[in-house]
Amino acid sequence: MKQVVQNYKSGELAVLDVPVPGCKPGGVLVRSAYSLISTGTELMKVSEAGMSMLGKARSRPDQVAKVMQSVATNGVPATYRKVMGKLDSYTPLGYSLCGVVEQVGAGIDDVKAGDLVACAGNEHALHAEVNWVPKNLYVPVPDGLAPRHAAFGTVGSIALQGVRQGEPRLGEVALVIGLGLIGQLVVQLLTASGVRVVGVDPDPARCELAGRLGAAACGDPASAAVESAVAELTGGLGVDHVYLAAGGGSNQPVELAARLSRDRGRVVDIGKCRLDLPWNAYYEKELDVRFSRSYGPGRYDPEYELEGRDYPIGYVRWTERRNLACFLDLLARGSVDVEPLVSHVADFDDAVETYRRLKDGELKAVAVLFRYPEQEGRAGEAVAPAVAVPAVNARRRPVRAANASVRLAFVGAGNYATSMLLPHLAQRDGVELSTVVTTTALSAANAQRKFGFAEATTDLDAVLGDESVDAVFVVTRHSSHADLTRRALLAGKAVFVEKPLALTEEELAGVLAAVEESGNDRLQVGFNRRFSPLLREARARFGTRTGPANLRYLVNAGRLDHNSWYLRQGTEGSRFAGEGGHFIDTASWLLGADPVSVYAVASPGNEDLQVVLRYPDGSTATISYVTSGPAGFPKETLDLVADGKALRLDDFVRAFVYDRKRWVSSRLPKARDKGQNAELAAFVKAVRTGGPMPVPLASLVATTTATLAVRTGLAAGAPVTLERAR
Repeated sequence: MKQVVQNYKSGELAVLDVPVPGCKPGGVLVRSAYSLISTGTELMKVSEAGMSMLGKARSRPDQVAKVMQSVATNGVPATYRKVMGKLDSYTPLGYSLCGVVEQVGAGIDDVKAGDLVACAGNEHALHAEVNWVPKNLYVPVPDGLAPRHAAFGTVGSIALQGVRQGEPRLGEVALVIGLGLIGQLVVQLLTASGVRVVGVDPDPARCELAGRLGAAACGDPASAAVESAVAELTGGLGVDHVYLAAGGGSNQPVELAARLSRDRGRVVDIGKCRLDLPWNAYYEKELDVRFSRSYGPGRYDPEYELEGRDYPIGYVRWTERRNLACFLDLLARGSVDVEPLVSHVADFDDAVETYRRLKDGELKAVAVLFRYPEQEGRAGEAVAPAVAVPAVNARRRPVRAANASVRLAFVGAGNYATSMLLPHLAQRDGVELSTVVTTTALSAANAQRKFGFAEATTDLDAVLGDESVDAVFVVTRHSSHADLTRRALLAGKAVFVEKPLALTEEELAGVLAAVEESGNDRLQVGFNRRFSPLLREARARFGTRTGPANLRYLVNAGRLDHNSWYLRQGTEGSRFAGEGGHFIDTASWLLGADPVSVYAVASPGNEDLQVVLRYPDGSTATISYVTSGPAGFPKETLDLVADGKALRLDDFVRAFVYDRKRWVSSRLPKARDKGQNAELAAFVKAVRTGGPMPVPLASLVATTTATLAVRTGLAAGAPVTLERAR
């Protein structure tokens, strides 16, 4: 494998071929996808290596003291040989990366091969194709967080630990001196904590960037603008805390900190700047000077870092691993944005040239990432593999047609069931509402009274065992859909399940296993939009096509109430996982095929999504799923263009087809018809006659797989191929 190294004696930088590390117990082997260059710490080390021996000694007086102690103990010749031997060796660079777990060592049970992890440590998260990382120095990457952003985990933890040392409180004012990589992250973390921030840096571009990322004011340390901003924000009292994120040999940062701090303010040193504290200034204000040690508690403790011995949370709330996990969570939720900090992404093979350009000032950068092209491909296979669309294997048993009336049972009687499904079924000829099953007795009784169910119960097993019931409707919360569908199929019932069919690949596999075991493939998922009379007429007017099509589907989903169960992603899946199948199914129906690949990108927090689907004939469909649109804007608009023709659907109210002649639908006299009534009619007819289900099971499976692949693609930042079983 390849690794970036430096000879501290000569200053030489190189990309060397070195052996792949072994996978020791208590850690994992990680193949790098992205690693981050610390433009502060690493460039300082690179610059020191290029100095003369005298310059090296001046820059590291602590090491000189160690040498003098060795001379006193071992003599000059032995010490010289030891020092020269150490200097004339290659040393590694790097300490912050994101990659894919390749192998898991003994004693590790929190990750598995193929998982995406962020890693820390200047001995374990190196600029190398493969690293061995002990347990307390890696954390799993949250779903949806891009690998290039997760690579910021270590520097983010350094900034986070510095902020914790300042103990910020809502409404306070902070001064951040030095707006490099760490300083920019400190600005965002403080802003997210409800603190108003004034930034200081001699570089106008960095001041402008900090302003965009949340700072209330920024300026040059020598300008009067900074002091004026502090006076205005604090009423002339001074800032509550100062964060020293600057480097260099100037004593200006600590002097400025004293001048702009309030009485008994806090000064936190995060960077490596000169600290000749002006005694009178610090004494008169009784300033509290604190140091922030790297990523947090556990750093430099071999029992914690190498042996994996965690500190009890009751005694140490924020260890370096917990800081790392916390920062990634902030990234995933959009509280911190690192994309504006990425000045340059370099191929790993160009590492030496990238360091040279940074050192010479040719490349001006806040953050630089190394991208591992070969490893990125392998990471894509591990994190975002070619997802297999499960095959439908059913030894189909003879279908029993219903009698004169189709007897239906409902599992769940919530808002959607009672407003969008049951009103269409209650008065339908040839339908008998047999039993309603709910977890609470009162909701079952209400549904029975309102819609005329013959029975109301909380006993699902009794319903599944009732041979007179022809079909079961599953209209419960998302987390229960797959299991209830599986049980109903095994009981021999036809099943109508509201979307989504499944929240995970494992749940989908369980449903298909029930189909194969029972020979019962009588399944319909509530993808109703393809049954909309308006959309069906527009599709017929558009006619057949010969060339590939481009489809755009804008979904103005809107904000959720803070108490919506849709927000319980840990149990109910993401919002798109629950609703996105609607739009993928509609696109696939319009294009007459199932997708072959999925590519998804998300805004910070994964609330707004762009999902691009590719189809066998080269057609593409782009679904824009947004939550930030205005409430008065239509929820769903769709455009389909192919062969010199275009179809437009305006929120199921009006449709247009542009061809040689323009067709415009009449306005609907009443509410939008999104196809529920026609869908239910088709399902009831299939159950009554024993005919084929309205949508082939293979199509339902393909749509569900594509919906689930969105999550996989977001985690990998790469397209996901959907491979169909032969």
